[in-house]
Amino acid sequence: MRSSEQMSDDAAERTRRPAIVAVDDEPAVLAAVARDLRRQFGERYRVLRAASGEEALEVVRELITRGDQVALLIADQRMPGLSGTEYLVEARKLAPEAKRVLLTAYADTGAAIQAINEVALDYYLLKPWDPPEEELYPVVQDLLTTWESGAALESGGVRVIGHRFSKPAHDLRDFLARNRVPGRWLDIERDGEARELLRVAGVSDEGLPVALLEDGSVLERPTVLELAERLGIANQPMTDHYDLVIVGGGPAGLAAAVYGASEGLSTVMVEREAPGGQAGTSSRIENYLGFPTGLSGSDLARRATDQARRLGAELLTVQDAVSLEVEGTGRLVRLSGGGALSANTVLIASGVSYRKLDTPGFEELTGAGIYYGAALSEARSCSQQRVVIIGAANSAGQAAVHFAGFAAQVTMLVRGDSLTKSMSSYLIEQISLLPNVEVRTQSQVVEALGDDDHLKSLRIRHADGGEIVEDADACFVFVGAAPRTAWLDEVIARDEHGFILAGAEVRGSGWPLKRDPYLLETSVPGVFVAGDVRARSIKRVASAVGEGSMAVSLIHEYLAAA
Repeated sequence: MRSSEQMSDDAAERTRRPAIVAVDDEPAVLAAVARDLRRQFGERYRVLRAASGEEALEVVRELITRGDQVALLIADQRMPGLSGTEYLVEARKLAPEAKRVLLTAYADTGAAIQAINEVALDYYLLKPWDPPEEELYPVVQDLLTTWESGAALESGGVRVIGHRFSKPAHDLRDFLARNRVPGRWLDIERDGEARELLRVAGVSDEGLPVALLEDGSVLERPTVLELAERLGIANQPMTDHYDLVIVGGGPAGLAAAVYGASEGLSTVMVEREAPGGQAGTSSRIENYLGFPTGLSGSDLARRATDQARRLGAELLTVQDAVSLEVEGTGRLVRLSGGGALSANTVLIASGVSYRKLDTPGFEELTGAGIYYGAALSEARSCSQQRVVIIGAANSAGQAAVHFAGFAAQVTMLVRGDSLTKSMSSYLIEQISLLPNVEVRTQSQVVEALGDDDHLKSLRIRHADGGEIVEDADACFVFVGAAPRTAWLDEVIARDEHGFILAGAEVRGSGWPLKRDPYLLETSVPGVFVAGDVRARSIKRVASAVGEGSMAVSLIHEYLAAA
């Protein structure tokens, strides 16, 4: 039974504040946890405590039953009955979005590290955590900030109504999700609320997809650019000239924005879709240094974007670079919206995109059941459905793990004879433990079949040459990497695949100066390159971040010598 203290919050005091639930069988430790948490976070969160795992589960169950939000679960590892790990396994089923923290003694760190995989642990804290200002509060604040960011996306904001298998609707949903704009998706065929909202707004089916904004505005069939403008997402520069223009908002571009702004350069970053680039669609990055529990690409992008803006960088989204002009020592980047950015230096970090398949049926069904990249905005729509993932690299593996939490069945189609040549071992191990994920090697899709404008099935050819048609509700493609460099034709030297040459490689490719080019400098002095778009780059988040920061150091050298 719950104690009188746990039940003491009356209805007026509860007012839907999210809950932090702490559990420890040692009364003194539990009292200290609750005291420290209330002191720092009590104004915004209710701090509830329990003396055992079983009692804490009852608390969490009651909170969920009455519709309250659970933001954070803190549990001691060594408890009689349910251990901390065992409790968090069960609590995760009740409150999957809550952040999870394990309290442990130094001798139990092995169990804590194991719990990272078992319960997707977000952090473990060593006892004691004195002083809390240094050892407890920063950790909890970071976790709550991340939770709040996700919770905000689920409530209020923009409501988009449309057909699930509509490419315009998918584009709007994906834009909102990747830019972390709070909003809700309402499927016109599944949600009764959608029909009622359309009736009230006076919109017919011909107006779909429709976006309902918080100010009461109704946008029928809006483009992504129109929606971005109405939401006030920055897509126009604040000044005429910059020290540094960064093209691309992936890890390399964001790192350059952070370092450029922090080191005094007037810096602007242009991103065609959303900060984070291709890495921003990753459901989980588990091998990035300093994040032992891993983090999502979206979370990494949010952190880096906030950091860059705090340091003074300007970020423009829903704009794309369409050409680069060289005028003496000046550089001009023309934008898809008709404007231009003048700069002393340019960093090209435009990244790569997944190669489009010319398989019959794929072009017609793109955005209507077939998607390139993770398209995490589609994950919830795949609940209890059949998902096919094409590809064998880490991005495909991360997507398989993520979609396995929603779909009834996930099938990975791999052209090679194994995953070991292209995927990290930790992902291969995770996939092998998922009962609803099947990996088929030496298999490929030869045709996509659909009706009513959405995917129904895939024709799959196996190693023996035999073909079979299997039902599929959604197919996600992670094949190849095409560099986004078409806008640099006849300006920047590239290799036969379109990747940008840099450093010593450009000596025989039109390099105009007597001095040697800097390590990441392209064939045009003052124009640098970083990340996946560079020829022979290492396709890893950490290396892209390193190149982005390194490029800023080289840009300083260039500007000093100019």
